[in-house]
Amino acid sequence: MNPNEGPLEIVICLGSSCFARGNSENLATINAHVQRHGLKASIRMTGKLCQDECMQGPNLSIGGKTYHGVTEAKLRELLEQLGKSSRGLHGTD
Repeated sequence: MNPNEGPLEIVICLGSSCFARGNSENLATINAHVQRHGLKASIRMTGKLCQDECMQGPNLSIGGKTYHGVTEAKLRELLEQLGKSSRGLHGTD
């Protein structure tokens, strides 16, 4: 991770629609990934109650980029891509 950059921000929609459609599991997946790979200092996770895109949910954003219809499998793929990025978030899933 570049020391001049802050932690990578992951914003997860916690609105009832997104949460029921899978963000409850996605939240657990992100937390497990952060714990497993010691990324607590590298990732800042926040929640929002609704992002007004309920029909496309579950929604979340990573580093300012919004993703729609995020399944647990898609989230694992995104987290793996982050591990390969220049931010240095390496994982061994």
